[in-house]
Amino acid sequence: MAGRVKFEDLSSHCSRFLAGDGPRTVSSLLEQIPADTLPDLYGNGGVVSELEDEVAQLLGKEAALFLPTGIMAQQAALRVLADRRSKTTIAFHPMCHLRTHEENAFSRLHGLSEIVVGSRFSPLAPLTLAELDEIKEPIGALLLELPQRDIGGYLPTWKELRAQVQWARDRGAALHLDGARLWEAAPYYASSANASLADIAALFDTVYVSFYKGLGGISGSCVAGDRDVIDEVSLWRTRHGGRPYMLWPYAASALSVLRSRRSDMASYYRRARAVAREVRAFDEIEVLPDQVRSPLMHLRFRATVKEMEARVRDIAESEGVWTFSRPFISEGTRLQRYEYQIGRASMELSVDETVSAIARLAGRPG
Repeated sequence: MAGRVKFEDLSSHCSRFLAGDGPRTVSSLLEQIPADTLPDLYGNGGVVSELEDEVAQLLGKEAALFLPTGIMAQQAALRVLADRRSKTTIAFHPMCHLRTHEENAFSRLHGLSEIVVGSRFSPLAPLTLAELDEIKEPIGALLLELPQRDIGGYLPTWKELRAQVQWARDRGAALHLDGARLWEAAPYYASSANASLADIAALFDTVYVSFYKGLGGISGSCVAGDRDVIDEVSLWRTRHGGRPYMLWPYAASALSVLRSRRSDMASYYRRARAVAREVRAFDEIEVLPDQVRSPLMHLRFRATVKEMEARVRDIAESEGVWTFSRPFISEGTRLQRYEYQIGRASMELSVDETVSAIARLAGRPG
């Protein structure tokens, strides 16, 4: 690699990528939209309706609704569930997406109140049934995220999940699934409990799924549930300004990747487990969570940000492999946590090449 390239520009000089799908170019995204796509009108008809029907069938729900963002989707779903129970309290993990990435929109826009389940002082610990039992007031809904991104892609076992769901049912609370990465959760539950996507979705009143994260679509999401619930969510979509004149480019991309890439998640999951097994042998790295059950994990390195940047640069310049840009979070002067998502680009590297790159990031010889 000739010259001294700015760190921010290094990735564009690499031909291989450790994590995710690699660069998302305009041409690659436009290829996801078939030429014979039928447009919608204000979210009705065309490919939008086709996508909604397919998602509803896949999740075993009566209906699904396409929304341009997941933030809008989850707010609308939770508002409907809370209104129907006349309770504004929503229980969730302290690292819930609503709490960490959405500027408290659930409270500011909808007047919903949070009940944080778990320790604020140990936010990487997963939610447990014992912690749910500590809730002493009625709740309108329990929100569970599968897998939970901010704690490394954690997934509870099928038995643990069912027990948490039953806890909410016994108290008359609704269940909402933040399934932004539900497609990535499917292989673990299929292999460990012979549970399908529909089996998972059946545990919940409403299910939110995303199309741009693991699947790699342009943008957009769906909420699925009973038809009367989804009809009411549709009203909130309009109130949120989420019903533009046409949504078909996003829906067409979503339908394409849903059909063509969902089956890739099983191989991503196997790769994640294989890499995690090897990397756990390195004293300089901690793999989160303890049990990798999705194609997502966090890697915690004992190094400064500057040391990590130097190692990233070295690998990029010597191998043409882009690893990570900035830490997912800097947990201290010498403790950096990075998000490692398996995607199409990841699979172009062998397990040995992947482990070697991570070893070099840890300061070990490749």
